[in-house]
Amino acid sequence: MPAFALALGASAAARIASLNLCTDEYALLLARPGQVVSVSYLSQDPLESPLWRSARRYRGNRGSLEDVLTERPTLVLTMGGGGRATRMLAARLHIQALDLPYANSLDDVERNLRAIAAAFGDSERAKPWIAAIDKLRRRAPATASDAIWVSGRGDSLAPASLGEQWLRLAGFEQRPLPGGRVTLETLLTHPPKVLIRSNYRAGQMSGGTQWLEHPIVRHAGARQIVTDGRRWTCMGPLMIPEIQRLRSLAR
Repeated sequence: MPAFALALGASAAARIASLNLCTDEYALLLARPGQVVSVSYLSQDPLESPLWRSARRYRGNRGSLEDVLTERPTLVLTMGGGGRATRMLAARLHIQALDLPYANSLDDVERNLRAIAAAFGDSERAKPWIAAIDKLRRRAPATASDAIWVSGRGDSLAPASLGEQWLRLAGFEQRPLPGGRVTLETLLTHPPKVLIRSNYRAGQMSGGTQWLEHPIVRHAGARQIVTDGRRWTCMGPLMIPEIQRLRSLAR
């Protein structure tokens, strides 16, 4: 955990600006009332985030520190290693900056929860989310159904990826696929037992979403389950209720 997060944890008066859709998720779930001053505009879009109603309570930003200076933040959140310039500028302005890594495992999700809760001045706020993840892990189904997760573009989940780990907790075993992509030939000749279809931006007229409307996909010899694709963008704590829902459908 970054040392500054521990130091900042002594103050519950942090003014938090999140510059990334994935850090928005943590900020909206973990911050105390009055702490958040800005979130990215993406989280205010119902097609991008299940938390859009909460996100619209705050000023939206487009991912830059300059965009939130008028809100006088004491802490800015970024993710994925792209915040070097943000950290340098924030340091000059005496603003703390926390750049979290993208999670590659369930342990990473728990680590991010702890780091952000500490930075917000209340480590206890992470505990219910971590406990919920641990409960899913302890009670993971002993067996899993052969499954393929597919997005509107035909993308799937890589072996041992965070997405594959979440899916396994729901009772589905992601089938390894060459290049991490589903092909129409696979669905026609060797369909999985379960096809889990992301509904991310469903209904939009685009080449990506039209892929799922192909007759071979629609009539694949597999049980089909729709999943909330917005939650799979960041694969953070918002996955918990979705995995619980999918687990109930795996039976």
